[in-house]
Amino acid sequence: MQKMMRTIGAALALILAAPIALAQVSATEAARLGRDLTPMGAERAGNAAGTIPTWNGGLTRPPAGHVRGGHYADPFAEDRPLFTIDATNLGQHRDKLTPGQIALLETYPTWKMRVFPTRRSAAFPQRHYDQTTANATRASLVDGGRTIAGTTGGIPFPIPKNGAEAIWNHLARYRGETLAMNWSQAAVTRTGSYTPVRFEYEYDFHYGSLTKSPDQIEPGKMFNFLQTVTAPARLAGQILLVHDYLDSRQAWTYNPGQRRVRLAPNIAYDNPGTAADGLRTTDDFFMFNGAIDRYDWTLVGKREIYVPYNSYKLVGNTIGMADVLQAGHINPEHARYELHRVWVVDANLKPGASHIYKRRTFYIDEDSWMVLVIDKYDGRDQLWRVAEQHNINFYDIPMHYPVIEVHHDLQSRRYIAMGLRNDEPRIYEEIEYRPARFTPAGLRGIGTR
Repeated sequence: MQKMMRTIGAALALILAAPIALAQVSATEAARLGRDLTPMGAERAGNAAGTIPTWNGGLTRPPAGHVRGGHYADPFAEDRPLFTIDATNLGQHRDKLTPGQIALLETYPTWKMRVFPTRRSAAFPQRHYDQTTANATRASLVDGGRTIAGTTGGIPFPIPKNGAEAIWNHLARYRGETLAMNWSQAAVTRTGSYTPVRFEYEYDFHYGSLTKSPDQIEPGKMFNFLQTVTAPARLAGQILLVHDYLDSRQAWTYNPGQRRVRLAPNIAYDNPGTAADGLRTTDDFFMFNGAIDRYDWTLVGKREIYVPYNSYKLVGNTIGMADVLQAGHINPEHARYELHRVWVVDANLKPGASHIYKRRTFYIDEDSWMVLVIDKYDGRDQLWRVAEQHNINFYDIPMHYPVIEVHHDLQSRRYIAMGLRNDEPRIYEEIEYRPARFTPAGLRGIGTR
């Protein structure tokens, strides 16, 4: 009954919103998609300096011998760094760095950024492109940007007019169907020590699904999400279930000691992330997730900056997790940076709203709508934390996907790295769609098996 009422309510909300859903882009402007703009709304052409190339469709073919779901061979393994940025030559590159990246270089003498040729590898399924094109003239913000209407899949606003539209593009980007993956996170101390926390994840995407039949998609739902801690022993067995909707979130937890399923309304905003040692918030996961209602969002414009991109070596199985993690920051010898155009979005805390971050500046990849870098400020307007999202193109699907996510705390001189898959046998596994598994009753069954 609860699911039925939820479904009816979501459908009514979309119907009621429809009369006030005003298209933000004209048909003439939308016709640029697939022409001088890519199907995702990025500038197809390279830059005037020739340091950013033309987008030619991205990577869409796996190399010979690739096993679907397995580790991805680096298609750019022969590339060599163009140059390296460190504290000694920082002044030459400030215009292509964020304040947070500059702070990292100034804080850690051992940090550097190896800059490689730009490869615009981002690619997505054709149906995702088709949905995105259709959205350009029909999708709209509703309830002051708290939710969206006029779309059930694709990037809602490929030609964004404001910051709220841009962050919704990040939230609604294509991330697969129903899949499972294992990875670890490490909250690294100032001395470089850490205890890995290993997770099993299951995702079930509804919004934008390209494989589910209409009767399998719950109206208004973004995705279902299962997180199970498998190590260390003191945390093993904790399970989190999340139902994310366009306008709300429901969450439940299972505690193995109590053997009980409980509602978890605190899985949102600036509540602490799972086993994160206070180094990230709940809405830091995937760089940003959940409701956008506590911030005013401003679209500043576009910049060319050096960002993590095509991080095949960093996440690959040619190195181990121990090779990635060290004191202060991840090992810069394995990271790859490229020059890309990004949308810059400022999020400022609304008067009267509560969050530990008073302001966040997001740098969003124009080719994939993935947030790649965030500068995060405390209540005194001081730069506090810096996050970077390393990524690769899953060229056998295709989709551009986040891999290792790193959140640096400049005050404590610590960081947390998430998504460490180096020692896992597989990157992901496509699994059967079983809706009963993503329910509180299913959660209880998983916890007591």
